[in-house]
Amino acid sequence: MTYELPLFPLNTVLFPGMPLPLHVFEDRYKEMVQVCLDEKRPFGVVLIQSGVAEGGPVADPYEVGCAAEIVEVQELEDGRLLIMVVGMERFRILSLDHSLPYLRGEVELLPFVEESQELVEHFANELTPWLLEYLVFLSDLGQVEFDPEQLPESYQDLVYLASAAIQLPQEDKQLILENEKATTVLRKLIAFYKEEVILLRLKPKEDQGIFSLN
Repeated sequence: MTYELPLFPLNTVLFPGMPLPLHVFEDRYKEMVQVCLDEKRPFGVVLIQSGVAEGGPVADPYEVGCAAEIVEVQELEDGRLLIMVVGMERFRILSLDHSLPYLRGEVELLPFVEESQELVEHFANELTPWLLEYLVFLSDLGQVEFDPEQLPESYQDLVYLASAAIQLPQEDKQLILENEKATTVLRKLIAFYKEEVILLRLKPKEDQGIFSLN
């Protein structure tokens, strides 16, 4: 199944279920947001592969992105918009349409491929304590608001939360977003979190305050 989606190239990767605040000030993207509001439809957040986010020609995106639902809009006096979106589902771009001021794409959904549920759950259970310790650490520093009781139950939601929370370059997060095998992503995340948590355990308390979440 394919469908058309307005696209917003940005310098960030959005994962399903994750919130993303956006400041919209260019006319082309204010127009795009208004179309999405009028038609009650999402737009796609895509990481910029080449080009710039602001001004100039529309940037060239990576081919995998995440649909974003607009959940809150605040219009400022000068016409700028502050919006909050939440990631919905991954998609792959099949073709691009440059006929409007903003980019549109013909896209298809990109779900995880079928794998052994037992194996997926095994890796998800291995990741959970590392992710939990990491988020509790950030919560104790006041970096994030996190309730340990609200840790996702489904492996998909766990994967996306862990992918969004870990400190990695956006290009590395893009590789995670593009991966179609949950077991592969989970194994990578386990390695990332083990390394990060062990470093955090060793970090002197006087240095902990400079830690920041991407």
